[in-house]
Amino acid sequence: MGKILITGATSNLGSRTLELLLTKVPFNQVAVLVRNTESEQIKRYVKEGVEAHQGDYLDYNSLLQAFNGVEKVMLISAPAFTDRNTQHFNVIAAAKQAGVKQVLFTSIIRKENSNLIIPEVTISDIFAEQALKASGLAYTILRNPPYLEVMHSYYGDPLKVGVKVPEGLGKVAAASLDDLAAANVAILTQNGHENKSYTLSGSEGSSFADIAEALSEIHGIHIPYEAISETEYSDTMVANGLPVPMTDFLLGWVRAINTGEFSETSGDLERLIGQKPMTYKDFLKNKFPYSKVEN
Repeated sequence: MGKILITGATSNLGSRTLELLLTKVPFNQVAVLVRNTESEQIKRYVKEGVEAHQGDYLDYNSLLQAFNGVEKVMLISAPAFTDRNTQHFNVIAAAKQAGVKQVLFTSIIRKENSNLIIPEVTISDIFAEQALKASGLAYTILRNPPYLEVMHSYYGDPLKVGVKVPEGLGKVAAASLDDLAAANVAILTQNGHENKSYTLSGSEGSSFADIAEALSEIHGIHIPYEAISETEYSDTMVANGLPVPMTDFLLGWVRAINTGEFSETSGDLERLIGQKPMTYKDFLKNKFPYSKVEN
């Protein structure tokens, strides 16, 4: 197996992928692309033999240098509200020029023939997928669902105000970052995943009402689900300090969830990691990021 490079290695998904990968392959077989090679998070890996390259997606020369001698690149998608098209294209073009054999790309889950458009994400992900397929590189497209770890950002602190979101009965088969990282590592360390796309949905769906019910059971109190208008939702987010573009961004995800865009369960994630992915109830029970209600 040739050298594997993880981009975005200090991001939530990238760091988990790197940490798990290093339990499967020798440290000197792994490289990372980061903006700061002097961070404590990266320095501890470098001491063990990981090769760290300073650069970013907008610095084409830094990509070429980092990809020299690399066989597989794990392309963690660029953040929203940045020039994602240029960044993703630069990675793909540099990988091709440097002689990389395979690129893995984290995209967004979409239903077949869906018209879903989430601002800052959907269109640029489709562009990256198309560019990767046209590049001549072996590719693996990993379509990610909403993360269990960020679901609370759509409804705030339910222990204080309940689950208040625009109305909808759709469900979301969210998945944990740990399970998605495990899928990344499975593909990076195995053959047979070239030129394939995977839909990495969680094992079961939940609506916002289901989340409120699960939290009520976990905490032994009634946590209400309340359907509110989109205007009230946006106004509340803005009043809590979020800028309007971010509020619109979150509302786009809520709309998609409420219309069932992320409800399908493909089984791809379970097959890749060899076990049932974490359920939303187990996540809420074990990792819910809020303190318990004070009596």
